[in-house]
Amino acid sequence: TATPQGPGGQPHPEDEEQNVKLTEILELLVAAGYFRARIKGLSPFDKVVGGMTWCITTCNFDVDVDLLFQENSTIGQKIALSEKIVSVLPRMKCPHQLEPHQIQGMDFIHIFPVVQWLVKRAIETKEEMGDYIRSYSVSQFQKTYSLPEDDDFIKRKEKAIKTVVDLSEVYKPRRKYKRHQGAEELLDEESRIHATLLEYGRRYGFSRQSKTEKAEDKKTALAAGLSATEKADAHEEDELRAAEEQRIQSLMTKMTAMANEESRLTASSVGQIVGLCSAEIKQIVSEYAEKQSELSTEESPEKLGTSQLHRRKVISLNKQIVQKTKHLEELRANHTSLQARYNEAKKTLTELKTYSEKLDKEQAALEKIESKADPSILQNLRALVAMNENLKSQEQEFKAHCREEMTRLQQEIENLKAERAPHGDEKTLSSGEPPGTLTSAMTHDDDLDRRYNMEKEKLYKIRLLQARRNREIAILHRKIDEVPSRAELIQYQKRFIELYRQISAVHKETKQFFTLYNTLDDKKVYLEKEVRTFMKRKWLSSQQAMASPAARDQFLRQMEQIVEGIKQSRMKMEKKKQENKMRRDQLNDQYLELLEKQRLYFKTVKEFKEEGRKNEMLLSRVKAKAS
Repeated sequence: TATPQGPGGQPHPEDEEQNVKLTEILELLVAAGYFRARIKGLSPFDKVVGGMTWCITTCNFDVDVDLLFQENSTIGQKIALSEKIVSVLPRMKCPHQLEPHQIQGMDFIHIFPVVQWLVKRAIETKEEMGDYIRSYSVSQFQKTYSLPEDDDFIKRKEKAIKTVVDLSEVYKPRRKYKRHQGAEELLDEESRIHATLLEYGRRYGFSRQSKTEKAEDKKTALAAGLSATEKADAHEEDELRAAEEQRIQSLMTKMTAMANEESRLTASSVGQIVGLCSAEIKQIVSEYAEKQSELSTEESPEKLGTSQLHRRKVISLNKQIVQKTKHLEELRANHTSLQARYNEAKKTLTELKTYSEKLDKEQAALEKIESKADPSILQNLRALVAMNENLKSQEQEFKAHCREEMTRLQQEIENLKAERAPHGDEKTLSSGEPPGTLTSAMTHDDDLDRRYNMEKEKLYKIRLLQARRNREIAILHRKIDEVPSRAELIQYQKRFIELYRQISAVHKETKQFFTLYNTLDDKKVYLEKEVRTFMKRKWLSSQQAMASPAARDQFLRQMEQIVEGIKQSRMKMEKKKQENKMRRDQLNDQYLELLEKQRLYFKTVKEFKEEGRKNEMLLSRVKAKAS
């Protein structure tokens, strides 16, 4: 079929986009594994519909289509096939909407997202099925065969299990002590925990520091002037240790050894331990003696002063810590508020950027529409819009002026009413003033009423004029809206082309039916005529043929002539059939030549456009260099 063209003989941009989408659809189908899309003899409808059906069946969904391929399907068959495909998509939970007429009309822009989703779903299904088949194959292989690594693992499995069991047996916790039968029951949980750990040979209590660590701590404390406090802490720590040791000893007295030979140490082992740690014991004893001498040389007044100084420093440092903590909280609160303000400002900036981009897009679209519109109509419309705005501003100014004038007139009326009050009249008459003053006031009131009516009439006329202008502007707007845009014209042309194709296909199909009907009807009439003639001759000849042998021979010769006439008629029909077939082949060859010319034409137009674009680029570069 020929590609629809615009008024200038050029393909529409929408048709070019349709061709691009068709190419992308075919590339997706080939990449997914549907290689029938490469066949050039198939129509785009057969390729796309076949690819969609293949994707659906790959995803384990059924489509009610014919198994055998049927070329040159009718419109009804295409629509029925499209409806069957579309009915399966909701069951597959496809997120894109597609209508049967879009598939039949080859609307590739709307078909592309559906095909893209189907290809993705088909690839995922292939991967899932591949993993399932692979795991099934591995399980079937393992049921029958085994690898050398598996054999080695089975051989080493029993030995490894035995080794693990032996190690767990050797290193498992062993009970060394047991509480006496008549010992008192432990009430608190901590004592029960200590007793249980002691039964298994573990001492859990106050942490002990080595004498070396205590000596170093005392050195540091003395250098900083905190000896009295450290000494009190050390004394308290020693008391706690002593209480803990006494508690452990009391618990140990209520226990008996589970195996005396394991808990008893020999003299040789004790001597060996002492020999190994003799150097450490000597060092600890010497350090202890030095610290005792240092403590004895210190004076008590200095200790007291240092202790007070330490307390003051501690109090000062605590106050500073509290102040710094408050300052830190204030800074954190300030930081939180600033962060919130920053986030709000950032969000506002993002919204403004989005709105600015939207305005830029709308302005670009408006400029594009203005460039496509008729300049004279656009200029007239701009003039009318400017006139409308001018009239609105004049109306607002006139209303403001009328309000001011009305306020002034009302004020004058109030003043006149105040002057014409009864007591004022009596006062004026009693004072002997002339009555002409009242007459002049009434004349002034009439003048004000007349001016007010004139201004009101003027306002009414201006409103009528504005309404007439607004009506004219609305009529022009309606006329402009009635003129279809370029996109609407392209859409109308596309729909007309689709309708023309459908009408042409229906006309061709109807013409084929009429031709077939006429052929069969002629064949029927011809056969009926031949049968009637044959039966009539047979009846007459058979009566005469039975009379004599000569008549019988004549009857047979007539029958042979009839058969020969039938054969000649058949040969004529065969010849006519061959001629029609040759004519059909010639027309088909001409059609293929025209298609080739059409492809060459579109290719030439595309190359011409490309050369024109390159020429424009070169001209722009030359102009830029010249300027």
